[in-house]
Amino acid sequence: MVFGLFSKEKSLQKTIEKATNKLAQQPDRWGALERLKEEGTDEAIFGLCKRFGITSMKGVEDEQEKNWVVDTLVQVGATALPSLVRYMKSAEQLSFPLRVLERVADRAKVLEVADALFASEPPGYVRMPERRIDLLRWFSEWKPGTDDEVIARLTPYISDFDENSRFAAIDGMAGRDPAKIAPPLIAALTRPEEESGRIKRTIVEVLEKSKAPLGDQAKAVATALAGPLSDDFKVDGNHVKKR
Repeated sequence: MVFGLFSKEKSLQKTIEKATNKLAQQPDRWGALERLKEEGTDEAIFGLCKRFGITSMKGVEDEQEKNWVVDTLVQVGATALPSLVRYMKSAEQLSFPLRVLERVADRAKVLEVADALFASEPPGYVRMPERRIDLLRWFSEWKPGTDDEVIARLTPYISDFDENSRFAAIDGMAGRDPAKIAPPLIAALTRPEEESGRIKRTIVEVLEKSKAPLGDQAKAVATALAGPLSDDFKVDGNHVKKR
């Protein structure tokens, strides 16, 4: 009995290895992925999730397989959540698994998982920021998210160590309540540590397009519009405007 279980587990691991072998021929990976779908156990579903973590040699095939896994996990439904969440805890990239999450979990569960992911990605230095950027971009576009929910979760990252993470957080503020995004964006624009011209311009563009009220920070924003920014933007009353 023990030998039989061991043999079955070993066979499953071999199937997962085939399904996640980026150098294998696509028919071989497809066959392994199909077997994992048929197996349907938590470990097999976890194996399907692991397909998100490798990039095969041909881009079109890679996209096809990952989209197939997304659709397969959505068909499995909420029972796929434990394996999906387990995978996301250590995944280097989150874009595909997050697409599954939003389709199989209810709103409360999505927020619960998202908050756990944010907690695992505190602002600060990280060697590989892709995971963080995936999370920021996805959450800013998650349709059920309210302005308060999105702004509260993105705000800590507008002063993140990584410039691309800052950009993703700032860009994710666009389209939200102007009065609510103004304070964190102005704070980010005027902080002495911010030296990136790209980040400053992105903040100013969001402030201008959203017509965000500057309130008592109008003078500070005007001071921040230095160099090339002053050629394109100005503070006019309570708002940033294009020249």
